[in-house]
Formats: sequence, structure tokens, C-alpha cells
Amino acid sequence: MAEPLRVCFVCTGNICRSPMAESVFRSRIEEAGLDSLVETDSAGTGGWHEGDAADPRAVRVLERHGYDSEHTARQFHASWFAEKDLVIALDEGHLRELRRMAPTPADAEKVRLLLSYDPDAEPGDLDVPDPYYGDMDGFEECLELIEGAAEGLLGAVRASLGAARA
Repeated sequence: MAEPLRVCFVCTGNICRSPMAESVFRSRIEEAGLDSLVETDSAGTGGWHEGDAADPRAVRVLERHGYDSEHTARQFHASWFAEKDLVIALDEGHLRELRRMAPTPADAEKVRLLLSYDPDAEPGDLDVPDPYYGDMDGFEECLELIEGAAEGLLGAVRASLGAARA
């Protein structure tokens, strides 16, 4: 069997946006019957929360919408590029930081913004806002944006899997 396609979602501390994106996308992958072909995980650009669970507000929003909330925060490392096929940044700051840390131009090309997969997203506004310092509404908005991009990302992953099999 071929190696699975490996997708990693990255935000700042890996306790809000990226674990939410990981959970939503894993659900889409399972619903599509692709869970044996695609691996998902998440990380943060910094290690402040390494070892922590997801923010309790993120957990509440995920569970309220029927998603898995099991998570342990960790930091993304440049060496991970070798084992990742797609690195999904949650905002422009993450995108710049990840591309800067990429060991090669090919690795930098693996980094994409999540909302770039949402056909309804405004071209100049592709950041998923950080809900950490706000209230529950920010977490709900975050989930809504992630869900909006998940279908487009699933389509891109399907296309990539099809190309790999051809």
C-alpha cells in the first residue's frame, strides 16, 4: 500500500484553530472513506502550550457540533517538512513563518492557507482569526470558517490522491 498523504494544520499555540481544523478535516476524510489514505495532525508555530489539551472553549464548540476533541498540543519543527505533504497555515503570519522555516523551496511550496480552499472567502482576507482572547462567538466563527474551507481542501486532497495513483 502506498504511503498516506500527510496533512498538518498549524496555528500559533496549537490549542484553538489548528486542533479545530484537524478535527473537522479528519471528520471529512472519514466521511469520504479516505481515512486509510490520509493522515491529519496539527501543531503550533510556538511551543508555549506543548503537552496541553485544546482550549476548553474549542473543545465545547467541537463537541457541540459533533466533532472529536481529543488533542495534545505540540510545536511544528522544520524537520517535519520531510514527512508532511501539505502544511496548512491558519493565517498569513503562520504562512510566512512556516515558509521561512522550510528547509527547501519545495518544502515552502507545501505550505498553504486554509481559507485559500474556500471558494467563498474574500481573496484579500484569508486569515482565520485567533479566538483565544475573545468569547465563545469567536470560536463559533472560527469553526464556521474552517468548515467552509474543509470541502475545498477535501477536493484538493482527492485530486492529489488521484494524481498519485495515476
